[in-house]
Amino acid sequence: MNIEDYSRCDATELAALVARGEVSAKELAQTAAAAIARANPDVNAVVETHDDRIEGLDEATLGAGPFRGVPFLIKDVLGHEKDRRIEFGSRLAAGVKADADTHLAELLRASGVNIIGRSNAPEYSMSGTTENALYGNTSSPWKKGYSAGGSTGGGMAAVVSGMVPLAQGGDIAGSIRIPASWSGGVGFKPSRGRITAGPMADEGGFGLLTNFVQSKSIRDTAAMLDCLAVPQVGDPFPIPHPGKAYAEVFREAPTRLKVGFSLSPLMGVAVDPEVGDAVKSVARTLADMGHEVAEAGPEYDGLDAARRFLDVWFFGFDLRAEMLAAKSGRTIGPDTLEPTTLKIYEHAKRITPAGFLAAMGAINAARRQLSRFFADYDIWLSPTTAKVAEPHGTFNLGRADASIDEIPAKQLAVPCQFALPHNVMGTPAVSLPLAMHASGLPVGIQIGARPAQEHVVLQLAAALEDAMPWAGRVPPLHASRS
Repeated sequence: MNIEDYSRCDATELAALVARGEVSAKELAQTAAAAIARANPDVNAVVETHDDRIEGLDEATLGAGPFRGVPFLIKDVLGHEKDRRIEFGSRLAAGVKADADTHLAELLRASGVNIIGRSNAPEYSMSGTTENALYGNTSSPWKKGYSAGGSTGGGMAAVVSGMVPLAQGGDIAGSIRIPASWSGGVGFKPSRGRITAGPMADEGGFGLLTNFVQSKSIRDTAAMLDCLAVPQVGDPFPIPHPGKAYAEVFREAPTRLKVGFSLSPLMGVAVDPEVGDAVKSVARTLADMGHEVAEAGPEYDGLDAARRFLDVWFFGFDLRAEMLAAKSGRTIGPDTLEPTTLKIYEHAKRITPAGFLAAMGAINAARRQLSRFFADYDIWLSPTTAKVAEPHGTFNLGRADASIDEIPAKQLAVPCQFALPHNVMGTPAVSLPLAMHASGLPVGIQIGARPAQEHVVLQLAAALEDAMPWAGRVPPLHASRS
């Protein structure tokens, strides 16, 4: 299979080729490796490939799920595979290997994907941009030197640039959706508890974090949700399911929905006018489809809330860093942690149990305040990010000019102000590449629904994919361009 054909297929089509015997899983892996070799020097999305799953692939080891043979990347922070390197984008953890599989890794392998390597990520996923001192910066496939977003920028950039059709991501403040916005792909965050965090944890990030994938198409997103939304023994609570496979239910037309769209800043950053116009265009499209659309958004001081949330995000980070230091044999300091991360480490050591509990109380209060919106509306439509991608160096952890209290305003507000509320509420949300900016960069549009309403988000996303298709767009930094 040639790179040009491979890089334009979504995962569903590639899996169908394997199932029909038109191409082997090994051939797909070899083509993916060639696509990485072609595109990665400019994008820097992939930090490691596994030769035993490319040239040395034993196809009998692949799972029997719907994505059998599809090349796939694991984020260099989550989705641990036993005895494979997991370095958290950090010099402190360089060379560290995972001690055990996560349930997520087991479910991914059961889906049939062939995990051929790791994608780049910021240090410990603590940034809305993928830039680190260990492996360097990941560019948006649309513009070299501009951020691919974070923290799962490597995965999304690899998908959009045609290296792989699917990549794993984690989302604690928008980390799947922000890269989808700045790189131009599909970034879906499931509801809290939909994807297992076991066996080492009950919930990721004290309920703020969820894992999933980044993709090119809604059909890939829906089918992978069926593969990963599988409760595991010991998971703390079940959440409602639509009763049908997501791969089936997403094809159904959505019922008439009440849609509220908003552009009002939630963390003090005005929305770029072109981004705002794109949101309004999507609102008109939804109205033309028969939905009830009005301008409305939640009441929420996101900047104040984010400052209070810091004691949840960073609680225990000092212990994790010290554990990795012991494992790697390195010393924590400016040679092993980036400037902002080092400040976070020092701050984490000062967080008291009372401070942590107060921060958890603030999250609970914010969740209840934000969720009032869904008492009146079925869908919240907004930008994914207030602005399109910005140059490297704008939000990275290498900056030394931000105090702990300034991190929300200087490093989180632009990428996170519309994404973070869905982590707080535990609601499903997706970023869709529904527009392009005059700068040549993609514009991500976010739609979210009530908890456990993934099927509603997928149905509406599929309708928008048909009405405002993006599959034909090919960025300048793409594997098909020699």
